[in-house]
Amino acid sequence: MSQDELKNRDHTTLSGQEIKSLYTPDDITGIDYARDLGAPGEFPYTRGVYLNMYRGRMWTMRQFAGFATSEETNERYKFLLSQGTTGLSVAFDMPTIMGHDSDHPLARGEVGRCGVAICTLDDMQTMFDQIPLDKITTSMTINAPASVMLSLYIATARAQGVGMDKIGGTIQNDILKEYMAQNSWIFPPDPSLRLITDIFAFCSENVPRWNTISISGYHIREAGSTAQQELAFTLLNGLTYVERGVQAGLDVDDFAPRLSFFFDAHMDFFEEIAKFRAARRIWARELQKRFGAKDPHSLRLRFHTQTAGVSLTAEEPENNIVRTTTEALSAVLGGTQSLHTNSMDETLALPTEKAALIALRTQQILAYETGVSNTIDPLAGSYFVEALTDKMEQAFYDYDERVQKMGGVIKALDNAFFQREIAEASFRYQRALEKKQKLLVGSNVFRREGKPDIDLLRIGQELEDKQVERVQRFKSKRDKAAAANALDTLRKACASNDNLVPLIIDAVESHATLGEIVDTFRTAFGTYNEVKFI
Repeated sequence: MSQDELKNRDHTTLSGQEIKSLYTPDDITGIDYARDLGAPGEFPYTRGVYLNMYRGRMWTMRQFAGFATSEETNERYKFLLSQGTTGLSVAFDMPTIMGHDSDHPLARGEVGRCGVAICTLDDMQTMFDQIPLDKITTSMTINAPASVMLSLYIATARAQGVGMDKIGGTIQNDILKEYMAQNSWIFPPDPSLRLITDIFAFCSENVPRWNTISISGYHIREAGSTAQQELAFTLLNGLTYVERGVQAGLDVDDFAPRLSFFFDAHMDFFEEIAKFRAARRIWARELQKRFGAKDPHSLRLRFHTQTAGVSLTAEEPENNIVRTTTEALSAVLGGTQSLHTNSMDETLALPTEKAALIALRTQQILAYETGVSNTIDPLAGSYFVEALTDKMEQAFYDYDERVQKMGGVIKALDNAFFQREIAEASFRYQRALEKKQKLLVGSNVFRREGKPDIDLLRIGQELEDKQVERVQRFKSKRDKAAAANALDTLRKACASNDNLVPLIIDAVESHATLGEIVDTFRTAFGTYNEVKFI
């Protein structure tokens, strides 16, 4: 690449925000330390949600894993735990995400390919075989069928002799971002939100250590949004969930403490740190102002971070180790509570054991060798970081004003506002890459020809066949009448105001499958038709 071409690159953030060559005290004259920053663990939590942060407890190293069948995933979990992973995270395959059993015609060719297939109580129990659910926390990335996966997990814990009050973890359960970005929705918004608030209510009384939702900006960012859009759209979704919970008759301080968030850590180091800091400050202020939240636990925005999948390149995949390390460092300096580091091969396939281990070691080296966990929010007071944090906060309020004028998040979804904003941002970034205003080493600059020399994990057809046979065997051996009765009871309750979670637990313990329960909801609630936009 020539020097002239290098000069073509712009001096903006990854999101396209202009960056000055130098920041001085003049850029942060409006900041009041007590009002805008404060101490860690104190309102407005800009500097961190806990007093001691990583000096008190290291972030949870929660590697996202799951492939093929429950047996293979169980083996991978045991390997990761033996190597120092401190929390589990389940990646499901596409049929599971869309609420289909592995033997459904639409599942053909997709079973176990991008995650693990979980259709039955037997599948869930096998996945966590010899993994004590009162000793480990689990995050499950599932949305439309989240209530079913939570119920399968509760039933699995019961089979281990572990009560609901002893299990800890997170269910993603964030359907609004599916309509915006990821598109793995099943039901329309209103019944989907009803299932979510039922989970809020049930868990606040029965599963007190469970995070009932992981309000996700990650998939919004992966779809092409800017950092500002990720922040704004995620927090707007979170405020909508709180509003629906309150409308359902719940006290905000009964369920808000168990809401969690999930953000992307992308390549623009300082922009990401500013995003995390602004998110905490906005959430604390808005929960207090809009809903009168009083419990400090309601005001603390706790979040998981995953490094940016879209930043990885198929060319020279070893470069992705460096990208992931930089992104992980921004998450740590930004105060994350848990972290997944992507593997170098994930743009090509599911991670091999070797690649997954390198990703885990990346976190461990950051935690135990670099010294970055010794002090809290070390970039506080930086003229640049504080100015970026303020700009991030202002971007939220600009979007909030626009969305409120449309009538709120659901109305804006109906108008394809979020979808259009994300699509346009994605287009702008792609054009910047093509014009080499933004540089991607090994891809649009310093590129070598040839295929990457790297081993990949391949999921064979034999594993799909094995899972299909397993599900069919489960169905043939169960008490069919008990499963049918449980599903009928659930179907009738969908027309009532009853909390559906206890009935879903009854259904999975009666050996109804994921697909049968979701089909019951499809019958009762209908399905969502995607909003088209140009």
